[in-house]
Amino acid sequence: MSTTAKMLGALGMLAAIVALGAATASAQTAPEPGWPTKPIRMLVPISAGSVTDVAARLTAQDLTASLGQQVLVVNKPGAKSVIAAKECAKAAPDGYTICLASPDTLSYNPFTVDHLGYDPDKDFRPITDMYHVIEGFMARKDLPANSMAELHTLAIARAGRMTYGTFGERTTTDAFRRWLSEQWKTNFISVPYKGGGEIMAALLAGQVDVTRIGVGNMAAQLRDGKIKMLAQRGTKRSAAFPNVQTFDEADLRGFPGGPVYWGVIVPAGVPDAIAGKLHAALVKSLNSAKFAEFAQKQFLEPVANTPAEFAAFIKTDRANAGKVVKAYMQN
Repeated sequence: MSTTAKMLGALGMLAAIVALGAATASAQTAPEPGWPTKPIRMLVPISAGSVTDVAARLTAQDLTASLGQQVLVVNKPGAKSVIAAKECAKAAPDGYTICLASPDTLSYNPFTVDHLGYDPDKDFRPITDMYHVIEGFMARKDLPANSMAELHTLAIARAGRMTYGTFGERTTTDAFRRWLSEQWKTNFISVPYKGGGEIMAALLAGQVDVTRIGVGNMAAQLRDGKIKMLAQRGTKRSAAFPNVQTFDEADLRGFPGGPVYWGVIVPAGVPDAIAGKLHAALVKSLNSAKFAEFAQKQFLEPVANTPAEFAAFIKTDRANAGKVVKAYMQN
């Protein structure tokens, strides 16, 4: 065979390889015709039983109806949401894995977790912010403090002995514990749990003294007097609990962290067509009368914004998280 023939043969083989690579890349990024054609997983990074878990299941029911395929909630709690986030990042970008994310996932972990195992910017595609959590500062019912002022006095007297339920060291829940300890010149001891349901059970059992958590996790227990709320986040007092001070009234202003939010992300590379269809179905669910009623009862503030708005919000929230970490979470 001549040198020219060999060169032409090699060029032909190279062209075939390039064409195969292009076809493979196209197959990886092109949306599946008729998506979805099989069940979809919704990864939730906290344990079952919390308000977020219930909200996820309610949303999954609506998505099942809108998309025509079952959306299955899969709880992946622990490790400050890292377990669920890593699984989400490594999932195929085909629209069959959708994931719930919070400030721990996208804002705090990049500053507080060594060898994170995922890149919050490169590994995910934001879909929508679902809602922000209205939080309350809770105490076990027999704690001898009925206001934040009384708790302040008690916390100083019992420095190093008062327990505070968190989702683990250097999480969003732990950040406020550290800030409050510094503000009050005392030391609340972190007791870690995997979700709001577990913290609620511990508070009811008297295993922890206080926590800051979504009011919806404990609304029924608050009404029954099984626990007590000493303050509530918000610009005005709640109609449901009019005797409870706002954080500002209780002199808890100044914490630089943003709101606790839950949003939906998918693995990076999910095609535009699938992301758009998923976004439309989620917004329909979040704007429904059914979800509005649920959110009111569970003390949530629905958001349902665009992917671009959610991405911008995440960027700002991460900047705020960096300030919190630098000021209160260096050790």
